[in-house]
Amino acid sequence: MVDLPKKKVGIVSCSGEEMAEGTVTRLAALRVLEELRPAMTVTICLPLFLAGGEGDRAFARFYPTIAIDGCDKRCAARATEMFSGKPAASVVVTDFVSERGLDKPEGRRRLNAAGSQVVEAAAQHVAELVDNLLGKRWDRRAGEFAEEADAQEPIEATCSCGSGIPIQKVEINGQAVTLIGLPPVLEQFRQAGRAPGDETARELLKEVKIYNPVPADDELAYAAALEREYAAYCRQQEAIP
Repeated sequence: MVDLPKKKVGIVSCSGEEMAEGTVTRLAALRVLEELRPAMTVTICLPLFLAGGEGDRAFARFYPTIAIDGCDKRCAARATEMFSGKPAASVVVTDFVSERGLDKPEGRRRLNAAGSQVVEAAAQHVAELVDNLLGKRWDRRAGEFAEEADAQEPIEATCSCGSGIPIQKVEINGQAVTLIGLPPVLEQFRQAGRAPGDETARELLKEVKIYNPVPADDELAYAAALEREYAAYCRQQEAIP
């Protein structure tokens, strides 16, 4: 298995501006990203995600995501599921307010006091979901993860498009398919001295399937494409002085 970037949780929030709950989602997401769990989360830009941002979509396919939606339309959650995979967790502010017995938030550009309280409650809830997804216990008194009290983490909010997840587009059955983790897989096989061929292609397919969904009916096409890409990669590396 290749060594991919450290696991984090993606936060994707609703972009709706027609209701106060939409403002709540964005402010709660920012609170988690910038203050509560900055070293453990990255932001997924919903408009860029919908427009075909490969970095965001690759991150959401490989790492867990939390969708924060303002209402039961669940735009963020549905978009994530459509283009990458079902979110690991989903928060709907209207439901959250009802379940917690909180006052309804009011205002869009500027929330009322009830809205600010919902932002804080939702942010704390999302932070707990992050902890659960990463399997870590947050020490509230110390203000750090109990398992990594001595670790030095960068305290800054980051974006999933710059997460460093290696991807590569490969033509399969006449279509361009984005494969997560393929570049380091190819390099790993080359470093191991594996020669291009049918057996190597089958093993490449097994490795690629760890990080990418491969339809059973298309496995032969994927294997042929991987063999072609690996052979081209080896030739390219051999040509480098």
